[in-house]
Amino acid sequence: MKLVVGLGNPGRKYEGTRHNVGFEVVAELARRHGLGQAKRAFQGEIVEARLDGERVLLLRPHAFMNRSGRSVSETLRYYKLELDDLLVVCDCMNLPVGKLRLRPAGSSGGHNGLADISRWLGTDQYARLRIGVGRPPEGWDAADYVLARFGREERVEIEHAVVRAADAIETWVREGIETAMNQFN
Repeated sequence: MKLVVGLGNPGRKYEGTRHNVGFEVVAELARRHGLGQAKRAFQGEIVEARLDGERVLLLRPHAFMNRSGRSVSETLRYYKLELDDLLVVCDCMNLPVGKLRLRPAGSSGGHNGLADISRWLGTDQYARLRIGVGRPPEGWDAADYVLARFGREERVEIEHAVVRAADAIETWVREGIETAMNQFN
């Protein structure tokens, strides 16, 4: 069994924002492979999916971004999953809009959601897929920028990136992190 966690902020106010691309990727995977409606559990929403016979849990923590760790930790523990079975999907200001970067482990890179997950897990040795949302324009506060919506042209790029990210996760489930990195980074 695998656990894919899409990071974002709950509520309509945050739908379509840069910070919520992780939620969008999990929604795309649920659309493709979901086995029913989302259930509330582990301080979030979880959908069970099946991909080529592999059971995959799709989690959207409903704590705000910087408090996602508890939801992830409780889900891993309940299902007795190993860190190798975890992939976290999030936005990244250090990548151009739409660029994907898949890694088997690493630091939070200043991302508060990843930092909180690492605190709760006691390690940063878990896979993550970052989706580029670009740098804030001159004079913009970083927090305001990630909570803003994409412009029209950027939205087209992000929609394409969400599809490619879901493809990358399917490859991760089927063939592992190295193959997925080679194909999608």
